[in-house]
Amino acid sequence: MIGKDAAERRWSIGELAQASGVSVRALRHYDGIGLLRASGRTASGHRRYTEQDLRRLYRVLTLRALGIPLEQVKGALDASSEDLAGMHRLLTAQLGELTARADRTRQLIQEVRGLLRRLDAGAMPDPDQFMTALEMISMLNNYFTDEQRARMAQGIAAAGPEAAEETKTRWAGLVEQLLGHVEDDTPVDDPQVQELLRRYDQLGAPFQPEGFTAEQREQLQAAIQRLWQDHSADIAQKLPWPAEKMTALYAYLDRARAARDDD
Repeated sequence: MIGKDAAERRWSIGELAQASGVSVRALRHYDGIGLLRASGRTASGHRRYTEQDLRRLYRVLTLRALGIPLEQVKGALDASSEDLAGMHRLLTAQLGELTARADRTRQLIQEVRGLLRRLDAGAMPDPDQFMTALEMISMLNNYFTDEQRARMAQGIAAAGPEAAEETKTRWAGLVEQLLGHVEDDTPVDDPQVQELLRRYDQLGAPFQPEGFTAEQREQLQAAIQRLWQDHSADIAQKLPWPAEKMTALYAYLDRARAARDDD
């Protein structure tokens, strides 16, 4: 962060993208539709966001997380004044959603522990226990929308199993190279890093079905990021690298994207 006085602080579009997890392309789209416009510009025309802009972005992301379609978010924000009561209502709704999600996670943990106890005792869990666990998994399956899951399945099926295996191999090789740059603390704007990032971001292209828009790709990327943030330890158990290394890698890639996209 530049400067110590929050009232005078200004954020570039790259800094805002890195902090919020919203891509630079999406922020530009928000600007274009009047959802979130930067309050200031530098002498060379680069966007600079203020504290008021940050509060509006927080509202945008919270309303999206609560399931409100993007086309309705702007109307909801424009209809309400930026007051303490409005922010309190928004945060209360978000807290309720987060609490409900945490409660569902705890319930699923208890169900899985129950299944393991039956197995440890030498008995197969009964169908009702499996049914309960399946219901809990279904409730937790909220990282990807039905459309996202269907489109991913469509893209993977169209590409075929050989393409999937080849992509896994390429992905592992890129991860190894990028982790080396993380350990060496290579500047994120280094040409080698930027080329690896370009190749990394293009890995999923063969699995994206025809008609998959830029906004849909960004939404999918955001869902994957939320999934990793919530379950990094569990996912890392299936990878040859420890969770802390992968977390550091994803943070490094975010900084590299910001360096690439900052206008």
